[in-house]
Order: sequence, then structure tokens, then C-alpha cells
Amino acid sequence: MAEPPPSSSSSRRRLKIGIIGFGPFGQFLSKTILKHGHTITATSRTDHSHLASDLGISFHRDMNGFVEADNDVILISTSIVSLSDVVSSMPFHSLKRAATLFVDVLSVKEYPKEFLLQVLPPESDLLCTHPMFGPESGRDGWNGLNFMYEKVRGCKMLEMSCEEHDKLAARSQFLTHAVGRTLSEMKIESTSIDTKNFQSLVKLKESTTKDSFDLFCGLFVHNKYAREELKNLEVAFQNVKRKLLDGMSKKLDLSVSNH
Repeated sequence: MAEPPPSSSSSRRRLKIGIIGFGPFGQFLSKTILKHGHTITATSRTDHSHLASDLGISFHRDMNGFVEADNDVILISTSIVSLSDVVSSMPFHSLKRAATLFVDVLSVKEYPKEFLLQVLPPESDLLCTHPMFGPESGRDGWNGLNFMYEKVRGCKMLEMSCEEHDKLAARSQFLTHAVGRTLSEMKIESTSIDTKNFQSLVKLKESTTKDSFDLFCGLFVHNKYAREELKNLEVAFQNVKRKLLDGMSKKLDLSVSNH
């Protein structure tokens, strides 16, 4: 993970990342994660609440509170010997996201892979990794350092240029947020006669407005392709509106001629 340029905004989605095991290595990883604009929730057997607070990290001594924190990713940075006890104590039924991505950063790989495949919920994604550096060797940044990983379950990773990503994300991500925000402005809510399609619209509104408006704004301001998608959306809406009005006009004309 390269050090990011100094910026308060990013076109990439800001993730909610939970760290289990907030010892020296977990703290080391968290500092770079924070630089990328992500938010962190941590838990550990040792009380690191004061240090976490200084870094702007929410710290939970209670595993239940940690699991209920609605994390996109849960990073396992425990000691190898405590992995079984710590993970087995997790109330997986309290996970807010069924397809939570679990990432281990332990220094051996076959054992955590086999164990996590046995205990994690089957719908959870799993990425087994080993950063081949630590607080000392990585103190000046991670650029050029080796980071081993295996995509064990789920988590399809794609290699592409940043330019190609922004072109695709302008439609798949920004357009989704734009429609969701528009629905929010309309204040749509569930009704007693919802169709499945309308339920999907309500879910879209709710899921997109959970993210901050700063994120939505960043997707627009820092992705030049998003501006074209916004224009395309406006043109498409006007085309649909014109077709509706033309159809209504023809129906009225036909009705008048028949009388």
C-alpha cells in the first residue's frame, strides 16, 4: 500500500475497517490505513483506548461492541497462538454485513487459512496476507516492500489502470450514488403496497445516504468522468420526460378526434 498524497478527499470509497489485536503491529498498520482516509474501529485484550483515542480510532474492550460496529473489513492482527481463542469468541450473528471481508496478517499462513475457513460465516470473504515488513522496516513508507496475499474466498481483486478504474467507477459508483441521493431528495419511504422494484429503490436510497455527502462530492469533484455521467443522466431524464409528454399529447389528440 503506497503512501497516499496529502489530500482530505479521495475518489475511492472510504472503508470502515475493524482491527482485532491492537498491539504494535496493529497500531503500525492503522497509521497507514488512516492516511488513506479510512475509519478504524479496534479491539484488543489489552486496553489501548487512550492510544486509540489519540489516533482518532474507536476502541472497544467488548467484542460484541466491536462486531456491531458495521465494519466493511475486519483485519485480524492477533498473535498466532491467540487466534483460535479470539476469533472463536466473536459473535458472528451480530455482524451488520453478511459479506464482511476478513483479512489476516499473521506470519504463518496455512494454519490461519484452514482455521478461518472452518469458523467464519460461509458468506464472508477471506483474504490471507503477510506484509513482509514491520514497524521498523516500514516506518518510512510501504513503497516497494513485499506484501504476500492469497484470495482464499470471495474478494475478487482486479488489476487495472487508475484511468480505467475512474471511467468504470463514474458509472458504477458515482451514478449509483447520484440516483440514491436524488431519491433521498424526494424523501421516498416504504409503503404498505411496495413492489419488489420499489423496495430496491428504497434500499438504494438508504445504502447511499449512509455514506457522507463529502464522499459523494469527492466522487464528483475528483473524477472527471463523473461529470459526463451526470450530464448523461440529465439528458436521459429529459428524453424520458419528452417521450412521456409526447405520448400523452398523442393520446389526447386521438381522444379529441374520436369525439
